[in-house]
Amino acid sequence: MTSIGIYGSNGRMGRAIATIAEGEGASVAGGVDAGGDPLPLAQRADVLVDFSTPAALEPHLAAAVAARTPIVIGTTGLLATHQALIEQAADEIAVLQTGNTSLGVTLLNILVREAAARLGPDWDIEIAEMHHRHKVDAPSGTALLLGEAAAAGRGTRLAEVRVDSRAGLVGARSEGTIGFASLRGGSVVGDHMVVFAGEGERIEIGHRGEDRSIFARGAVKAALWLAGRAPGRYAMAEVLGL
Repeated sequence: MTSIGIYGSNGRMGRAIATIAEGEGASVAGGVDAGGDPLPLAQRADVLVDFSTPAALEPHLAAAVAARTPIVIGTTGLLATHQALIEQAADEIAVLQTGNTSLGVTLLNILVREAAARLGPDWDIEIAEMHHRHKVDAPSGTALLLGEAAAAGRGTRLAEVRVDSRAGLVGARSEGTIGFASLRGGSVVGDHMVVFAGEGERIEIGHRGEDRSIFARGAVKAALWLAGRAPGRYAMAEVLGL
């Protein structure tokens, strides 16, 4: 039985993962939260799952590398410095980092990349997302994941075409940009819509998260898949065999 260690175990996702893991034939090796030592958990777990905070990622990665334990990272709000740390860790251990562990969103990501690759630059791309009032980062990690897929489909990098907000007299929309809109309110688990707008027609591809357990199920599936893998950086699409 694969044992899963949870960083951020007292958060919404951490608690959901613990519940789902036991139902999937896995065991929970324990959890660590703010102020705790991440190394002992890394040493006794077969695989780690991190849904904590960006500030905690560095010590969590260091513990995973020291213990040679694979890690699934679902923490959002990561910066370029965090991505660099993940790349370094992936030289030593198996790492799967994603903005969303939902299996449905994983498939949506592939559809968005394919649509962006097939449609010409005269089709504008906009991404709208809504989450509960307590979410602290915007755009969401999932929205950025979808933006990266759209940019990759067009053969560019999201950082070069990203537009986060429009307020005031900003002028006409620039061709080739990918716009983001973030809504916050209530108890919304997570809604995402990617709009491809052309002349006289529009394509909308979306996903609605109705229960937080969808992310926990995907995270557990990813953890079970990642356990025992060779060092390297992996993606959710590989978990689904895509």
